[in-house]
Amino acid sequence: MPAPQALLDHRIIVGFHGCDQTTADRVLVTGESIKPSSNRWDWLGEGIYFWEQNPERAWSFAAEQQARGKFTHPSVIGAFIHLGRCFDLTRSLATSALADAYGGLRAAAEALGNPLPSNRAGEGGGADILLRDLDCAVLNFHLRAADRSEGEGGRFYQTVRGVFVEGTPAYPGACIYTKTHTQIAVRDPSVIVGYFRPSRYDSFGA
Repeated sequence: MPAPQALLDHRIIVGFHGCDQTTADRVLVTGESIKPSSNRWDWLGEGIYFWEQNPERAWSFAAEQQARGKFTHPSVIGAFIHLGRCFDLTRSLATSALADAYGGLRAAAEALGNPLPSNRAGEGGGADILLRDLDCAVLNFHLRAADRSEGEGGRFYQTVRGVFVEGTPAYPGACIYTKTHTQIAVRDPSVIVGYFRPSRYDSFGA
């Protein structure tokens, strides 16, 4: 595991979280933290998810959830996030650790007689692999192992950051894709400096 100082990222980034209006109101009025996601297919493992500098994607996600009947009034929360000790998948220091994590996860699964999870396309098929069960399991395996060095309930990595190519080509023959984005998973809510409401992205102003 790298020394903590090698992982420190002192940038404060702006992230956007798509949610229901009731969640936005509760967080912004009471200061309550957003509930972390712990789906087995989450792209960056457990954490509170934000799109970096991308309120449009946060709004699109919230609108999709409304169409599925999960949200009543789509909304977006903005947040200032200090990356802190960041497991940044744009850095070789992070990605080089994942092969060992995969080996450890595979050995643990074999010892228990369990199959490894797989990444999957999700509902409707398509080219994008939207359900990242394997990636989530590998990341959580590595991140939780690091957490154990912090003692009970501690978080060694405070945030996880990754860039993902997604969507369709922006134009014929393009290698630029329409939904490519940078995502942040916040594992330690104390790095969230503060929340705000982007006026253009709620049920009344979008």
